[in-house]
Amino acid sequence: MASLFKKKTVDDIIKEQSKELRGTQRQITRDRAALEKQEKQMEAEIKKMAKTGNKEACKILAKQLVQLRKQKNRTYAVSSKVTSMSTQTKVMNSQMKMAGAMSSTAKTMQAVNKKMDPQKTLQTMQDFQKENMKMDMTEEMINDTLDEIFDDSGDEEESQDIVNQVLDEIGIEISGKMVRAPAAGKSLPSAAAAKKATISDDEIERQLRALGVD
Repeated sequence: MASLFKKKTVDDIIKEQSKELRGTQRQITRDRAALEKQEKQMEAEIKKMAKTGNKEACKILAKQLVQLRKQKNRTYAVSSKVTSMSTQTKVMNSQMKMAGAMSSTAKTMQAVNKKMDPQKTLQTMQDFQKENMKMDMTEEMINDTLDEIFDDSGDEEESQDIVNQVLDEIGIEISGKMVRAPAAGKSLPSAAAAKKATISDDEIERQLRALGVD
């Protein structure tokens, strides 16, 4: 019962109008089809009268045929007008909806502009930029510190310790096998001793190569 007294909206009115226009268009199409049927019948009747030599009947039927064709052509004009009215109604409805959306958007923008303080917004953006720069500097300092802690020199020392450990395991001491230069005033080593030292050095190099140490 309440729906009977409900006020119609613009969309409801446009829907009803579109429905009426579609009904009118269908009726025009049916009328045109009926006129075309009468046209064919009248043409056949004129041919029949012409074969019998009845000129007066032919003239009368010919005039009726002309009027019928004019009426049929008017249905095309009316149909075009109905289509134009339907299109125009849809366009107006779209424009009204677009205007309503623009009005709602304008109100929203006004409300946001009232609450938004340009100076405060600018200060917030500047603070963010400053804090972001501080964070970048802090990250860079941390990375530099980590690089110093894990410097390659520590790796080299660790590698040297491993090499020394391996050499100790096979019983080779580089410091003990190094050939020392003769002190001043002392005699040079004999050829046999030099040969022995040379053999020992070759043996060291061979064992180092076997261990994969250059």
